[in-house]
Amino acid sequence: MTKLLEINKVLALIKKGDIAFVDLRFVDIRGVWQHKSIPAHEFTQSYIEKGFGFDGSSIRGFSTIFESDMLLKPDVQTLFLDPFFDKTLVAICDVWDPEGDEPFDKDPRYIAKKAEEYLKKTGIADISYWGPEIEFFVFDRLAVNLTPYFSSVEINSTELPFDNAREEDDGYVIRNKEGYLPVPPFDKLQTFRSEMVTILEDIGVEIEVHHHEVSSGGQVEIDMRYDSLVAMADKIMKYKYVARNLAKRYGMTACFLPKPVFGDNGSGMHTHQSLFKKGKNLFYDPKSYAELSKAGLSYAAGLLSNIQILLGITNPTLNSYRRLVPHFEAPTSLAFSKRNRSACVRIPMYYKREEKAKRIEFRTPDPSCNPYLAFSALLVFGMDGIKRKLDPQKLGFGPYDENVWDNAKIPQTPNNLFTILNNLEKDRTLVQSKVFTKNFIASYLEVKRKEAEQALLYPTPSDFWFYGDI
Repeated sequence: MTKLLEINKVLALIKKGDIAFVDLRFVDIRGVWQHKSIPAHEFTQSYIEKGFGFDGSSIRGFSTIFESDMLLKPDVQTLFLDPFFDKTLVAICDVWDPEGDEPFDKDPRYIAKKAEEYLKKTGIADISYWGPEIEFFVFDRLAVNLTPYFSSVEINSTELPFDNAREEDDGYVIRNKEGYLPVPPFDKLQTFRSEMVTILEDIGVEIEVHHHEVSSGGQVEIDMRYDSLVAMADKIMKYKYVARNLAKRYGMTACFLPKPVFGDNGSGMHTHQSLFKKGKNLFYDPKSYAELSKAGLSYAAGLLSNIQILLGITNPTLNSYRRLVPHFEAPTSLAFSKRNRSACVRIPMYYKREEKAKRIEFRTPDPSCNPYLAFSALLVFGMDGIKRKLDPQKLGFGPYDENVWDNAKIPQTPNNLFTILNNLEKDRTLVQSKVFTKNFIASYLEVKRKEAEQALLYPTPSDFWFYGDI
């Protein structure tokens, strides 16, 4: 069985005994899938409608111990068979507040649904499309130790060109920063990626391409075909789940950190986006710069002019800012351009005069973000740019078609997460849209600040290396 499953077919399979367990999954504030499993006979029409209980106070940022009872309501449009556990059905769930008999306002998936409704209510467009390019590493070994007296990270990849010969060396190594598109046997992850594509397509995630990425140490990219906002965020959760479990099957580890290796390229989540109304692409104008319409330019201006806030959601970890440094193909320049990958906003130009293909690519996000929140925030700020008819050229964002790294006048992305989170706390646009609530923003900030503060408490080997002689 492949693709998504219809509920009537699922109930019939349960009755036949072909499904033994149902895995109920939901996403937390940080963007991590959580789950609980029930015997398949408990997955009845009655419970599907009523929901399944869980303790919300045990999920970071969700609820207090005195309001802990929460419900998981399966979205029956998301059912698929788990590719790693036999006879197990997966249901992506919405979190429900039983007290008010309403969606839980801190559920990221509910926020994403509100973003889709917000777009329709503006009357400007009726659907948005999203195409994230997720990069990640597949390491042969990733060992992490973090204690007060012993901290270390050991990374190993058979693709790396080490000075000292190892038993597993076969003579086919990728030189530093030359990992983009070599064929096997230099590319040692072809089989892994092909199997991952097969699994993803079997569970309803359509793939356009897969390939090796720039880093020599096992960096890959598998691109999904574009989809609407909530659907694409769901697919990212599937994508990470498949990557991690398949890597484990291979005896490897999939790592989605934005910057896991010093001196080499980091992993981004370049996010393509466009708006349509009644089947017409609002971003297309064959007579405009890069064939991008005024609405598309204003949308881009909305992102660029709010980036000091936006990064708190699209790049929400301390590690995110180890990636956002110039000269590692990271998009740090607050600029828009056709074809230029060093600008925060790129306008792809692969095909000319193709209305449906016209889009913008916001290159700053990374895979450590919560996709439901990231897409929602991007949409709100992009729409803010359209509503205010912002002109990116008048705001000084370009277009720049030269090497923007050589232009000292172009401002760069902020590099301090705590300052960015403070900016997010002061922002009113997200809340005024009614997509995000003050209650959610407060909980989000509490989670992300605590996470970042905890990370700062631990000295790193670089502290001893750079400051040990002082």
